[in-house]
Amino acid sequence: MGKSIHDVIIIGGSYAGLSAALQLGRARRNVLVIDEGKRRNRFASHSHGFLTQDGADPAGIVADARTQMMEYKTVNWLSARADSAARVEAIDALGAGFEVLAYGQRHLARRLLLATGVRDILPEISGLAERWGKAVFHCPYCHGYELNQGRIGVIAGSELSMHHALMLPDWGPTTLLVNDAFEPNAEQLQNLAGRGVTVERSPIEAITGHADIRLADGRTLPFAGLFALAPFEMTSPIPEELGLDFEQGPIGSVIKTDAMKETSMPGVFACGDAARPMASLALAVGDGNLAGAGLHRSLLFNKI
Repeated sequence: MGKSIHDVIIIGGSYAGLSAALQLGRARRNVLVIDEGKRRNRFASHSHGFLTQDGADPAGIVADARTQMMEYKTVNWLSARADSAARVEAIDALGAGFEVLAYGQRHLARRLLLATGVRDILPEISGLAERWGKAVFHCPYCHGYELNQGRIGVIAGSELSMHHALMLPDWGPTTLLVNDAFEPNAEQLQNLAGRGVTVERSPIEAITGHADIRLADGRTLPFAGLFALAPFEMTSPIPEELGLDFEQGPIGSVIKTDAMKETSMPGVFACGDAARPMASLALAVGDGNLAGAGLHRSLLFNKI
């Protein structure tokens, strides 16, 4: 049984959750962050595109952020998985709130912030999973520059892979490996040719070496790096269990929020990759900053 009622419980202590917690801590609000330590980008050794942190270790960024956040005495941390969350009509004389169960303990709060993140669903290609975030990527802006204009392979997952294939020539000579996922039509082939993209139709057997593609016809194509379409899903069942509204994107659903990051359930806010279709470290930090401010205003001015 939680001994106190927090102003807010934040589920998820990665970039978005930490950013929101910092805002709320600076507002001297009582915050509990519950985090199980499974960042989406934990497979990558370097992060790019975030001002002042370009090329930094993602784990180091999180560690520094947590150290800074914990300097605020009203912020508390629990290393655990949040198993469930529910609205409670009367947590005390002041009215409704939320309860979160984590490792059998019950924690109460007036507001709930979900920074639960998403999980990438990787293509089932031998050798891909162990190279994810190291030689196989999903974001050209995050990893394209470091390939130093070397050969780039795009592993098709559907027709949506055309987007990758048409973007990536800005970072290096590009080959679209169709891999039986779809067949480009005449207009698409013309667009690919206009960008100098080579189309490879032999199916992929495995990824070997650094980023070498072994094809079913026996050939091996070496690349500086590979990009793959990876749909995603929620890492936590809590958003669905709460009955929140979702928005369907091209490769996965995200929690629907308003301009200040409040969800369809009053008092529940969401931020980061779970609540926005385009993902990056910088966007997650900004999203968390906005959610923290929106939630603080809700505590001041709104009843739930």
